Amino acid sequence: MDFWCFGSGKRKKRNNLYSPGESEDISLENVRLFPYKVLRSATGNFNPVNQLGRGGFGVVYKGVLKDGTQVAVKTLSANSAQGTREFLTEIKMISSVQHPNLVQLIGCCIEGRDRMLVYEYMDNNSLASALLGPRSNRMVLDWSKRVAICVGTAQGLAFLHEEAKPHIVHRDIKASNILLDKDLNPKIGDFGLAKLFPDNVTHVSTRVAGTMGYLAPEYALLGQLTRKADIYSFGVLLLEIISGRGSSNSAWGEDMMLLLEWTWKLRDEDKLLDIVDSELVDYPEVEALRFIKVALFCTQAASHHRPSMKQVVQMLSNEVELDVKMLTQPDVYKTSSNENTDATNSHKSLQVRDGKQSMLTGMMKSFASITQMQPR
Repeated sequence: MDFWCFGSGKRKKRNNLYSPGESEDISLENVRLFPYKVLRSATGNFNPVNQLGRGGFGVVYKGVLKDGTQVAVKTLSANSAQGTREFLTEIKMISSVQHPNLVQLIGCCIEGRDRMLVYEYMDNNSLASALLGPRSNRMVLDWSKRVAICVGTAQGLAFLHEEAKPHIVHRDIKASNILLDKDLNPKIGDFGLAKLFPDNVTHVSTRVAGTMGYLAPEYALLGQLTRKADIYSFGVLLLEIISGRGSSNSAWGEDMMLLLEWTWKLRDEDKLLDIVDSELVDYPEVEALRFIKVALFCTQAASHHRPSMKQVVQMLSNEVELDVKMLTQPDVYKTSSNENTDATNSHKSLQVRDGKQSMLTGMMKSFASITQMQPR
């Protein structure tokens, strides 16, 4: 196959991976092509000891290049349906999107149908590990650090939605995709990757594989993907950062509610500050309350009522009064514990939280009044 990886500088003949002239006109100024053997060596032959995490798109390993540069190597678990030319075009797009709150893509490797991506290494792993993981892995994040993470993540997402060309809908905003550098600055990872795969692969990884607690109802049920679905996910993430608890793996109150359900219940009882992490012994209540209210604005039932990310940044950064009394609470959906969460069962395993309605019945009742949502 023809074998070409960023950084190699040459094309080595191995077999017919490329058709003649397929990629000569694709300029890849910001991206390096790495030979497979370089990444294999950098990761210790993809040693499990160097594994940093596993997500819907693949396994991530820590690697050290010959010059001492630390990198994160993502081995993509699903074969792209795109040809090499289309894949490189998307890689070029992703690499050109640069912002202080986005993880930078350094390069990639392509051999046969396999693809690997090489990112800058983030010293403090992910927010999921630092705040929501096992206690032995957690870091002490006081209120000021959490504020910086919330605002920085919002700024990065606002950039993807409104300034990146073309605009990017992330599809999978969650704690494990918010990475932290040595100074605990947040950077969004995995943006743009959804476009590298056919929709059925993307939907399997984002709808079902452990991220149900973040999904906007209109996306989970109707498949309608807009920027407002990301904003819903960001609202859930805000609540996780404030509460120090996972959105779908912890239960609240006598009714064993999910985090989002519990927060809306506290809204009705005028007890929103009860959601704040008990380990935060000193925090400004007015600011904490505003951040919780922003999360409620982001997770409203009707997608067109949710603010833009630019507005979210403004609400988080400025002392503004937010009235949440008239906001509409969303239905919360989860996967049934006795259903397989594969592509075949992804629709039928989505159920209304109380379990009394089927997905289709819930969809008809919950979204009868939503008429302004635009499909992707």
